Amino acid sequence: MAILKIARMGHPVLLQKAEPVADPGAPEIRRLVADMIETMEDAMGAGLAAPQVHVPLRLFVFRVPAARAGGDPGDVPVGNTVVINPTVELLTDERVLRWEGCLSIPGLRAAVPRAPRIRYRGVDCDGNAIGGEVAGFHAGVVQHEYDHLDGILYPMRMTDFRNFGFLEELARADAARAAASDAAAAKGGNA
Repeated sequence: MAILKIARMGHPVLLQKAEPVADPGAPEIRRLVADMIETMEDAMGAGLAAPQVHVPLRLFVFRVPAARAGGDPGDVPVGNTVVINPTVELLTDERVLRWEGCLSIPGLRAAVPRAPRIRYRGVDCDGNAIGGEVAGFHAGVVQHEYDHLDGILYPMRMTDFRNFGFLEELARADAARAAASDAAAAKGGNA
């Protein structure tokens, strides 16, 4: 296994539509999947699509860590998973803002509108069916990775760029808001 180089925003591979995987069980696909999982884990990511490692094929890997799962029946912890030749169906017209980052856009985060419930399908390297109806973080990470297969980066989905920034600046702003809220609460408590 190997750690793969991650394409960053601006590289053309991230803007093109990926091709279907002809043989999900081929040795080179199994090797790619193993390397992608190792790369995702090394980068402490929740997902990684093949175009992000310079391979324009329709597959991605992801996981739902226990700390990110919402507890909803459709949003439970999931270990490392591969989805090859996926389809995604949005189950509602509703959109909720979901804070996202991307290994191809390091150091930035944004609130991105996503469907709260989806149904997805694909196969693994053994041809077994993968997917189902999911919600919450699980639904968000699948939508994010699926977008990569169509050449879409999360900023392209944004509707309000006030919710977009560098991690350090967003953390400072959150800390300042919390301090102001604490000060207001303390002042109100003394009255």
